[in-house]
Amino acid sequence: MADELILGIDLGTTNSLGAYMTPGGPVVIRDASGNSLVPSVVAFGTDGAVTVGSQARTHAVENPLSTVYSVKRLMGKGLADIREDLKFLPYAIDPGPNDTVAVRIGDGLMSPPQLSAIILREVRSRAEAALGRPIVQAVITVPAYFDDAQRQATRDAGRIAGLNVRRIVNEPTAAALAYGLDRKEDATIAVYDLGGGTFDISVLRVSGGVFQVLATNGDTHLGGDDLDMEIINLVTDGIRSQFGQEITFPPATRQALRDLAEAAKIRLSTQQQAPIEIDMGDGRVYRRTLSRQEFEVRCGKWINHTIEHCQMAMADARLTPGNIDQVVMVGGCTRIPMVLARVGEFFGRTPYTAINPDEVVAMGAAVQAGILAGMSRDTLLLDVTPLSLGIETLGGAVGKLIMRNSTVPCQASEVFTTYVDGQTSVDIHVLQGERELVADCRSLGKFQLRGLPPMPAGAPRIQVTFLIDANGILSVSARETRSGREASIQITPSHGLNKDQIDGMVKDSYKFARQDMNAHRLIDIRNEAGRILTAIDKALADAGSILSADERTLLDTAVADLKGWLDRTSQPAQPPDDDQLDAFYQIIKAANDAATPLTQAQMDSVLDKTVKGRKLTEL
Repeated sequence: MADELILGIDLGTTNSLGAYMTPGGPVVIRDASGNSLVPSVVAFGTDGAVTVGSQARTHAVENPLSTVYSVKRLMGKGLADIREDLKFLPYAIDPGPNDTVAVRIGDGLMSPPQLSAIILREVRSRAEAALGRPIVQAVITVPAYFDDAQRQATRDAGRIAGLNVRRIVNEPTAAALAYGLDRKEDATIAVYDLGGGTFDISVLRVSGGVFQVLATNGDTHLGGDDLDMEIINLVTDGIRSQFGQEITFPPATRQALRDLAEAAKIRLSTQQQAPIEIDMGDGRVYRRTLSRQEFEVRCGKWINHTIEHCQMAMADARLTPGNIDQVVMVGGCTRIPMVLARVGEFFGRTPYTAINPDEVVAMGAAVQAGILAGMSRDTLLLDVTPLSLGIETLGGAVGKLIMRNSTVPCQASEVFTTYVDGQTSVDIHVLQGERELVADCRSLGKFQLRGLPPMPAGAPRIQVTFLIDANGILSVSARETRSGREASIQITPSHGLNKDQIDGMVKDSYKFARQDMNAHRLIDIRNEAGRILTAIDKALADAGSILSADERTLLDTAVADLKGWLDRTSQPAQPPDDDQLDAFYQIIKAANDAATPLTQAQMDSVLDKTVKGRKLTEL
């Protein structure tokens, strides 16, 4: 081991684990019984004791209100984002600060990062016991489709756990690192990652030790928990049908149902049937047998949804399934026969399952940790950002600086200016999404560039720079190049995107592509029209007397037409089509042409003042 040991951690929805890098490759941390997995469950006793992992999970039914699981689904989320989950969670969820959520523990509240930190401390404690040395640095994995809020929440959890989080790595990318560590030939790999709470599909190219992510797609709210919920719904419907619709399910029963559903799901991965038995009390017992076929019918929609994401990722990578050399399976749910069959059918090849799907992400995190510690200098990881980023421009349009699936770390800059004379401050509104208008994108944050010296409209040169670091964390800065004034922000939104927002951003960008582009063009044309009218007003005030009567009449008519058009298009019922936009350009061109004599007169006046009374040699 290198002197600087960095622990690789897979912080999972269902289970978490750690691994470290040695000269011989990644090694997974195991307890005395040889078990590598720490169930991501935290329980709080009435005496203040905190238990983590298997022990907490064992007593979950006895202590449903004080046993927390699937906390990863709460990371970086607001109350509205998890509304559908609330009906199934036995523990209480309250609003947290800044539109976040918190879990009620007794009389107090704990945030998702605080709860995740307890799990991280347990993983670190196991590693320290196994290695006989303290550990303070880590690489932690997250779903590829975790947005900035969820990544920040994960970093916060590491910090609370006393860890210096050196890198946040996407889970499917980590899996590819573990798979391709000893691979010599070039290959294009698809990593299908179906875990307890999230789904990711990433397409990577491995060449000469360089791991380049070509595209990523997924859903941060699709996983084994949803498959369990299908079984729970099936069972609760059966109970109510047999014993009466008025039956309710208290927290202890909901926790027992969850454990039962997960056990049945695991059993059906190797057997054709799973018996279910629930003691309802008062001598009432519910019994039934769940077949694999029945389970597959109930869960087919979720599996089909993952295939839809695979299709989108392949389209973004500009590849077909036939271009994929290997399909790597990650996550416990990939053991489900239907999942293996559907993935194999889509890609036209048998998925690769030689590496333990529960451990491969932690192994990849350890590989990245080894790279950071200097143990491997011939491997380079190039990841991507999943959604486009930009700022609001005049009229409610979005100026995109970083496009989705751009390789990170990355930086992009663009120069903007003002539209009002004497403007001394500029608002910078940072946005995320694929649409062309602010109203259709998600706000990440705002900041203000102040103290600009008063200048004519268009004179300031404001350089806006977006920087995404290797962890996928976004920083935005703005600098006025003439005065040197600058301001910046690190984006830390209060909550993340829900499933519908993530899916909708990408799907709507295709569905409304033409409409959005025309709406954006209309805003650009209106901005140009406003600039021309302002310039004409200034020119008329300075040199309007030089125009002949005919020229003035022509200009007044063109200006009136342009102003009338601006009024008519201020709130269009729908974006104009291409022919209408071309007609709008002609109205602007007519005003510009009518102002030409005035513009020439202004230039002549400036030249006259410049050369008057000066010798040729002085010019």
